[in-house]
Amino acid sequence: MIYNFKLRLGLILTVFGILMGAFAYRLIQLQVVNPRTNSGSTGTYTYDTRVTAARGEILDRNGNVLVTNRASYDLIITGYALFNSEDPNESLRQLARLCRELGIRYTDHLPVTRVKPYEYETANYSGTWNGYFRDFLRQNDWDADVSAAQLIKLMRSRFHIPNDWSDEDVRDVLGLRYELDLRYYTYLPTYTLLSDVDATQLAELQELNIPGMQVLAGTVREYNTNYAAHILGRTAAMSPEEWEIYKEKGYAMDAYVGKDGLEKAFEEQLHGTDGILRTTVDREGNIISQEYAVEPKAGSNVETTIDINYQRITEEALESYILNLRENGVGAKHEGKDAEGGAAVVLDVKTGAVLASASYPTFNIVTFSQDYEKLLQDKYSPIFNRALMQAYPPGSTYKMVTAIAALNEGVINRNYVLEDQGVYTRFEEQGYAPQCYLWTSSHQTHGIVNCAEALAVSCNYFFYEVGWLTGEEAMDRTAKALGLGEPTGVELPETTGWRANPETKKELFSDPSLQVFTYGDRIIMAIGQSDNRFSPMQMAVYTAAIANRGTRLKATFLNRIISADYQQLLYQMKPEVASRLRATSEAWDVCWEGMRMAVSSPNGTANKVFGDYPIAVCAKTGTAQHGADGSDNASFVCFAPAEDPQIAIAVYVEKGAQGGALGEIAKAVFDAYFVNAGGNDTVAPENSLN
Repeated sequence: MIYNFKLRLGLILTVFGILMGAFAYRLIQLQVVNPRTNSGSTGTYTYDTRVTAARGEILDRNGNVLVTNRASYDLIITGYALFNSEDPNESLRQLARLCRELGIRYTDHLPVTRVKPYEYETANYSGTWNGYFRDFLRQNDWDADVSAAQLIKLMRSRFHIPNDWSDEDVRDVLGLRYELDLRYYTYLPTYTLLSDVDATQLAELQELNIPGMQVLAGTVREYNTNYAAHILGRTAAMSPEEWEIYKEKGYAMDAYVGKDGLEKAFEEQLHGTDGILRTTVDREGNIISQEYAVEPKAGSNVETTIDINYQRITEEALESYILNLRENGVGAKHEGKDAEGGAAVVLDVKTGAVLASASYPTFNIVTFSQDYEKLLQDKYSPIFNRALMQAYPPGSTYKMVTAIAALNEGVINRNYVLEDQGVYTRFEEQGYAPQCYLWTSSHQTHGIVNCAEALAVSCNYFFYEVGWLTGEEAMDRTAKALGLGEPTGVELPETTGWRANPETKKELFSDPSLQVFTYGDRIIMAIGQSDNRFSPMQMAVYTAAIANRGTRLKATFLNRIISADYQQLLYQMKPEVASRLRATSEAWDVCWEGMRMAVSSPNGTANKVFGDYPIAVCAKTGTAQHGADGSDNASFVCFAPAEDPQIAIAVYVEKGAQGGALGEIAKAVFDAYFVNAGGNDTVAPENSLN
């Protein structure tokens, strides 16, 4: 008796447990796993819509907002209300036709061409979207290898498309039906037909009164400056390759991400966390209730090191100089009329902060998409960021390396002198006798010079001999420690270039006979030729390291990261040492003296521009051969004030002919930094951190 009772009780409890489990499973399916399909006898439908979080703002170092957001409107469609209407196919046909009339392209992932003969389009179809397409075929019990033409026939039958419709109408409506159908058995976000709809077009589309079509408020990027296009970057929809990366970070498939510049470098800080808006509608599509299942969280704000005033001045000065050079040339021979592009970088010596980074020619980032094809065809490549991505021969701006290495190794001292004889004859018997530039231009020499004087007048003859005596190992070691041919630390993509040395030559040339580092390589390496190639950003870091007497700081575009409401400081940039060159005081003193004399001495190569300047400037000019036809490249580096360096500048112009003239660009920056200091407008957002 007791045994039978226990058996019956066990059976009852087991059945009860199974029923409770089934109810619990169904409840989870309706309310947690797939709340969008929660509909029933009440005649209502609940669905979730992803609400894109506002992207963080990008500011300059003074709080001026450079990139922000503006309000936008997206059109979404929910199938529940549409397919409970009288004629959903006709509604979609009217919608597609109006979009064609207005020239609007909407989202359509059906991988079939829009005209006969129908073929599959897979070129830009990611593995994920291909997976959804396979799910679509399986849900309809269609073969995975069905042809595109047969698929169109099957879909016409499945969705009851009238036989008398045009091929264009059929393909358009099938694309829309495909998008909506996918939302019933996948976890794709609610179908967004259009993003950032123009107000006029929005009004016309809403007049159709399509059931289930709703307007969702959002934001899109807006630029408050016409400058810094190469730095700020832009956002756009993810590529299939990017989706494979960002899906692991919780991004939605249709999310916009940073494509380049700071937008890409600080994507995760700027992006924020999307929210989920839960909406319940009746059969007619009228909203019964709305609430956030997950509140959207705006991205953090990124305050850069850029001073937009210095950025503007640097860009304008660079552009003005190059355009004038093309028109008039420079010097007695009017060289440089074939000038192509250039770059200029301004660094804070004390911190490594990039105050300005200009590349010319540039472009309008606001109209980048519209101008893209034209920009690609421009012979001067305006999209290319010369400040970071182009490696140039530095010319005589490298001579500080040779001087510091020679002095530090004890090869020479501050009293060492050498007579410039115009033609360097140490290797004359081997058939190699390079000449000093002054000799080639006027058959004159610099006479007897010491190291500081040789820097001031940029005497090649002096540095041929000193470079030979010092050796490539010491020069290369010094160049490396000062940042040449090394990553600068900036958050944007950059070329590291390369230094002239035996290892580089082996990497650059496949022919064994060309891999040998010769005596000729050593002496022209000493004047910045041979295989030396550095970016303007590296040359600015190098100049700042000299100004810091050997302490090289990492360059950075990031000043602070601040919470979305500007109430919390999340990150504060601190100067970071990348390397230190421990050289003698004599080496630094002589180097600084030579750079100062380049400005103060009547024969100094930078005297014409800065000779009577009220701020003491240390500078070095350079003219670099590039192995191509036309004028030589021109380079210029400087820092100021000489007694307590604050900023360093590097300028480079392709086929600029004469480095000394580039000082005009640096002078414009110095005028803003020193002469007109305090004139910057600082616009801090309301309730923001000071």
